[in-house]
Amino acid sequence: MSETKKVDPAIADRVTPELAAAVMGAASDGKITCAVLRKLAEDMNVSYKVAGAAADLNEIRVHDCGLGCF
Repeated sequence: MSETKKVDPAIADRVTPELAAAVMGAASDGKITCAVLRKLAEDMNVSYKVAGAAADLNEIRVHDCGLGCF
């Protein structure tokens, strides 16, 4: 697997175990779509940056991103 992306520590500190578990559960083959990650962020009431950090910290690649949020 590739090297973990650097994540701003202030944002990484806001990644809860529940968010990390939700992102990992929604991922398939180490990838998650942008739409699914945005929906998780909205459902868990966190910013897109925090949801993106959860993906990055768990080496999950965001794909099919149309907005450039992640």
